[in-house]
Amino acid sequence: MAEVDVRPISAEEIDQVLPLIAGYQTFYGAKPDTERNRAFFSRFLYPSEEGLLLGAWVDRSLVGFATLYWFFSSTKAADSVLMNDLFVQEGVRGKGIGRALIQRALDEARGRGAAHLEWFTAPDNATAQRLYDSVPGAGRSTWFAYEIEAG
Repeated sequence: MAEVDVRPISAEEIDQVLPLIAGYQTFYGAKPDTERNRAFFSRFLYPSEEGLLLGAWVDRSLVGFATLYWFFSSTKAADSVLMNDLFVQEGVRGKGIGRALIQRALDEARGRGAAHLEWFTAPDNATAQRLYDSVPGAGRSTWFAYEIEAG
């Protein structure tokens, strides 16, 4: 496989990532809405005070993405980065694309002077967990995640 090029997605490339975002949402049981996604994810196009939308290209085709959110850690009293989304097209999984996206996310976190990079996955997503467990220096958190619908 050709080299993976991971870089921020530009405004001109937003339409290329929307099908991947829809695939990610479908994987997690959400119903994609193209226009809602365009408006929401455009907030993370470089430069943004809210986060960063990264894309992974192979042979000039967008095959994966990660969304980074800038947030804060009260326990570390420092900036942090949440990799809220990581998705790679099914046909190219297992070829280092997810790892390349994680590395670029870590580079972005370090470049911002963030205390850490964190991410979550579903308890039944064994494929993603195998990747995450193999990332040097990464470890499972001791924290439990809770959520409640607000709307």
